[in-house]
Order: sequence, then structure tokens, then C-alpha cells
Amino acid sequence: MEILRYVYQHPLFETKDFELIGQAHEKVLKSKGDFLLQKDQVANEYYIVESGLVRSYLYDYEGNEITTDFKGNQEVAIEVASLFQRVPTQEYIQCLTDCTLWKVKFDDFQELFHHIPAMREWGRAWMAFELYQSKKRATEMITEPATKRYLQLMHERPQIIQQAPLKYIASYLGITDTSLSRIRKEIAHT
Repeated sequence: MEILRYVYQHPLFETKDFELIGQAHEKVLKSKGDFLLQKDQVANEYYIVESGLVRSYLYDYEGNEITTDFKGNQEVAIEVASLFQRVPTQEYIQCLTDCTLWKVKFDDFQELFHHIPAMREWGRAWMAFELYQSKKRATEMITEPATKRYLQLMHERPQIIQQAPLKYIASYLGITDTSLSRIRKEIAHT
């Protein structure tokens, strides 16, 4: 339950709110390779990662697998467009490790959203932060060299470096496996 208190941090939450929040979440264990969502499905839940690492990816127009995001410990694994717009997704969300997750169904989240005022405020703050992160990443993919993006990933999200295969990290950074190997060698020699 501490994981829920950590993720749902907002000064307006009251102690009693966490009883309802806890009841709306179901603890699930997933194995490495399990899918949380697949292309053409409509997302009906989202997950809080207690432990483990999940990856979001899709296929580009040439059929190449492109990693779009990672979510690790104490982060929310969600496909926002599919969940809230109720449309089929283009993405896959897959466990890269064995994972302990807390699942909340869309309808249960809606109930929380309507019955706990702090949940609405948390949701707005969370969405604004995620939008900021998305914009920041998109800008950095254009304006920052790959080495700087890799070093930043190492610093800000070490779990990804420790647990994700290099080919997924390279894809996430928008570079080839060969380029990532070269960058890692250069860093090791400095």
C-alpha cells in the first residue's frame, strides 16, 4: 500500500482517501515477456509498477520496432490516448522483467475521480507532468546529441540502463545498436 501513497502524492489527499484508492487497485504479478496491452486493443486499465520494468513500443511504417517509453519502479504504466479516448492503441506494453504491479480498471478510476476531489487534482498534476516530459523528450531527440541523451538517461533513469536490453535502449534513444555500443565505449574510456 505504500506504493500507492507514493504514486498518489498530492497535498489534498486525506487518510480516508487511501482506503478507497487501495480498494480500487488489484495487485498482479506478471512474468518477463507478458503483455499488459497489445496493438488494436482498447486500454481498460493502467498499472503502477511496484517492482520491475515495462516497455512501450510500436512499429514504424517500415516494420521496425521502436521503443517509445519505459516505466519502472514507482511509475505509472499507461496508454493515455487509448484509455481516456476509448480508442484502439497502436502501442504494445510489455514486461521486460518479472513485475509486481497494481492494476486499476478504467471504471474504478472514474469512480475515484468523481468521489475524491484530490484525485482530480492529482490527475491534472500528473497529466501536466507527463505532457512536460513528453515535450522535453521530443525536443531533446532533435536538439541534443545521442551521447548526451544516453548520459542523461543513465543519470535520471538508471533502472532502464540496468534492466533493459541495449537494443531497446538504442531504439528509445533513436540510434542504432552500433552507435550505442560506440557511445558506451567512449564513456567507459573517459
